Amino acid sequence: MEKATYNHSVTLREDKCKGCTNCLRRCPTEAIRIRGGHARIDASRCIDCGECIRVCTHKAKKAKYDLLSVLDPYTYKIALPAPSLYGQFNNLEDLDYLIDGLHRIGFDEVYEVSRAAEAVTAYTRRYLKKPGVKLPVISSACPAVSRLISLRYPGLCEHLLPIRSPMELAATAARKKALAEHPGLTSDQIGIAFISPCPAKISFVKNRPENDKTDVDVVLSMSEVYFALLGVMRQDIVPAHYSESGMLGVGWASTGGESTALFNEKYLAADGIENVIRVLDHLEDGSLSELEFIELNACNAGCTGGVLTVENPYIAGARLTNLRRTLPISRTMLRKEDGQDELFIPEEVCRPDPFTYEPAKALGDTFDEAMDKMARIERIYARLPDHDCGSCGSPTCRSFAEDVVKGEVTEDECIVNMRALIEDLAKRIDYRNFEKE
Repeated sequence: MEKATYNHSVTLREDKCKGCTNCLRRCPTEAIRIRGGHARIDASRCIDCGECIRVCTHKAKKAKYDLLSVLDPYTYKIALPAPSLYGQFNNLEDLDYLIDGLHRIGFDEVYEVSRAAEAVTAYTRRYLKKPGVKLPVISSACPAVSRLISLRYPGLCEHLLPIRSPMELAATAARKKALAEHPGLTSDQIGIAFISPCPAKISFVKNRPENDKTDVDVVLSMSEVYFALLGVMRQDIVPAHYSESGMLGVGWASTGGESTALFNEKYLAADGIENVIRVLDHLEDGSLSELEFIELNACNAGCTGGVLTVENPYIAGARLTNLRRTLPISRTMLRKEDGQDELFIPEEVCRPDPFTYEPAKALGDTFDEAMDKMARIERIYARLPDHDCGSCGSPTCRSFAEDVVKGEVTEDECIVNMRALIEDLAKRIDYRNFEKE
């Protein structure tokens, strides 16, 4: 069965691309090549981490997101602010001021994702206590990390937490709440907008299968919402009490927030996509078996470091730390219904399908063909200088060898080997000329 096309939120503007190798060197999945003087993104390898957007000095990479105006057709508009939004504003001492600002820019309701994060934390505690769970459990909250594991780490897919993300739970709860409080509304009249700090979450929403659609209708850029809020947030009035977040939910915005909320000491929290890959490599070889939970964030400092934010992630993190001091530990309590055991997790909270291994591109249609091409890759790689300079337009010598076998380039496009060949040829010509004289 042919794999469905993955709709990426990271896009390339070729007219702005200068063919430099900044993105080539930093792409964690080797999804970028330089061909014909411009970058090319291999959609089958891209995880929408946004690292290429971060390092592109020519602004040739950008994230594709919805504009605020997309919400205009909806009768009732609901905002889902990610916890990292709270850290973008200086001198924000009360979350109610920000929520009041969201109402002022046109939202009828605000449902904080941090509320749902507290629920996910509580359900994760239950999941970790269930017998037969594959440990360590890996958080599935970062879509870039989940997609990376699905592409490259087949043995780790069953370790991913099978609980929906806070964004998904918040959207479902917000829609149910709106329909209950406003009987005259239909579901189609309600527009739910998630305010995202990164492109990976945009891609996650846009690529949900038909049997697992989220309740999120629109995904907005946090930077666009930030500038819309700047002109309407008022400190001269006391806003109504809106916020229902606790310090555990708000803490999800920064690295370690999800892990520490579990009250489990056997955890590891890492951020930055290169560090994430190192942790996954160690986990794959079995050297982290003593842990029970692993939290991985593709962006440095966690979601506060997403490429759609505006503030330095460490400054934003410091602001969130100050905000959390004034909040209760948690405002979300799970209710135990009759007949439920203490480890009960509702079906609607769980992901309907397990995470599966979906490799980027097979080398061949058959096993024999793939093995033959692998042998050819090794032979070509052995002839290469192993400098990983990127001058050929491929990120590493091994990926260049693979590109040669795929027919995308020829072996003589290796700049280092070609330079050595030319130098050797020049020496021979000079020597022959000297002999004649």
